Amino acid sequence: MKQAASTAAEQHDTSHIKKVMLGSAAGTVVEWFDFALFGYMAMYIAQNFFPSEDKMAGLLATFAVFLVSFILRPIGGIYFGKLGDKLGRKKILALTVLLMSGSTAAIGLIPTYEHIGIWAPILLILIRCVQGISAGGEYTGATIYTVEHSPQNKRNSYSWAMSAATYFAFALAAGVSAGLIALIGPEAMGDWGWRLIFLLAVPMGIVAFFIRDHLSESPEFQQMRAEKKGQTSYSAKQVFQAEKSNIIKLGGFVVLYALSFYIFSTYMHSFLSTVIGLSSEQSLLASVVALLFVTVLTPFAGRLSDKIGRRKMMQFAAIWHALLTIPAYMIVSHGASLQAAIAGMMIIGIGQVAASVVASTLLSEMFPTDMRYTASGMCYNITFAIFGGTAPYVAIWLTAQTGSYLAPAVYVTIIAALCFFWVTFLMPETANKPLRRYHTEPQYDNKFAPENKVNAG
Repeated sequence: MKQAASTAAEQHDTSHIKKVMLGSAAGTVVEWFDFALFGYMAMYIAQNFFPSEDKMAGLLATFAVFLVSFILRPIGGIYFGKLGDKLGRKKILALTVLLMSGSTAAIGLIPTYEHIGIWAPILLILIRCVQGISAGGEYTGATIYTVEHSPQNKRNSYSWAMSAATYFAFALAAGVSAGLIALIGPEAMGDWGWRLIFLLAVPMGIVAFFIRDHLSESPEFQQMRAEKKGQTSYSAKQVFQAEKSNIIKLGGFVVLYALSFYIFSTYMHSFLSTVIGLSSEQSLLASVVALLFVTVLTPFAGRLSDKIGRRKMMQFAAIWHALLTIPAYMIVSHGASLQAAIAGMMIIGIGQVAASVVASTLLSEMFPTDMRYTASGMCYNITFAIFGGTAPYVAIWLTAQTGSYLAPAVYVTIIAALCFFWVTFLMPETANKPLRRYHTEPQYDNKFAPENKVNAG
């Protein structure tokens, strides 16, 4: 009887965790579908909001606006992080998806430069600021919410869904964009078709809000609030002072994740169409196939991370990027063919998956429950603002300045090498260890000693 009851309880727990995982992922898909559209619509946004004889100049202006949203992400991460640590994870996740959907739909309603002049790019920048603030509270909150529901030895076996949701959202955005271009043609797409895709955010956002609104609060957060007496929230300064060492160490790895992600998911589309010479439809198709490929890989990477540990997974990601990014770019550019573009992007994608999956769990494992949302939001969003948001802009600038299409690949390679030789050996092994509940608890062992092994259970 006891064994049967235990089995039933385990099945209930697994069912509940899967519901949490899918609910978190559904909202993440909507958030990043909305955010990704700007990158895939960059060429059309450039011609409608930044008219110029020089296409490269228009793209640079568009990706500069792309960067603006990243500058605001740390503010959103800290603001929503503090609210999430004080009020709970669930409420904040429902709010962020509404903000993102509303601001994305608003982009589809802005008049063009031809109609309202300088106010067109000004409104675009203001709306991207709202998107950035919303995005700052989204990804870290969704991963924390999932990890805090997960068993100790299977945290990455569930949190991989946030990485998969992000890749799938970018694939969905690219796929919908390519499909609409094929249906109405590039000229109509540039005139009015791009607006339809942004307006899709409204129904998607409403559905995601109701899914998240019906989820339960994180048990880890509830227990912490029940046990804790006195101060229930902390300022950004207090959080940084308490968790400075872990924020800096994890931020060093997130640099590689952020840089490679936006080179892979956003810049590559522009690279294929403006540098390599593929059509817009072909470059979008290559992005869709590569993004779906990495989406499928994420559950395997998550389970592998639980089995071998976080440090080994980080080292694999760094080595892969350091050794294979330049060869992958050479394959992408070979013969300006769709098949070569897909093959090269898949190679880059394998290293990107490893980095993304392990980072998603470390955002929770490195920080205590009472400061987790704020600390992870600070670490993740500041790093993404500096390296992720600048990635497409810097890649285009490097290519223009050097005249070499390999310049962005060299950039990623250097960062990956630094990450391997410096960051990965400083990071503690956190797999299969209890989550810290309070910032006053002892830190994980930061030494790179061989005794930090993982028992996957």
